Amino acid sequence: MRVQVKVLLLVGAEAEVIADATDAATPVRYPAAEIAAAVGLSERELPGKKLTAEVDSRERLSGWALA
Repeated sequence: MRVQVKVLLLVGAEAEVIADATDAATPVRYPAAEIAAAVGLSERELPGKKLTAEVDSRERLSGWALA
């Protein structure tokens, strides 16, 4: 399943991401370099960006793309 997400901010080498879903109340951190490489942006450009991502069976996000 694909969901819409937003990168809130960078914390060191990690991007704090929150899903646009009613049950997503807490931001989760993912490697900023991984997200930036997937979407073709620099890490510094990530905060504020709206993306889509795949949710796996463990509710982890991957397959990042610009929304």
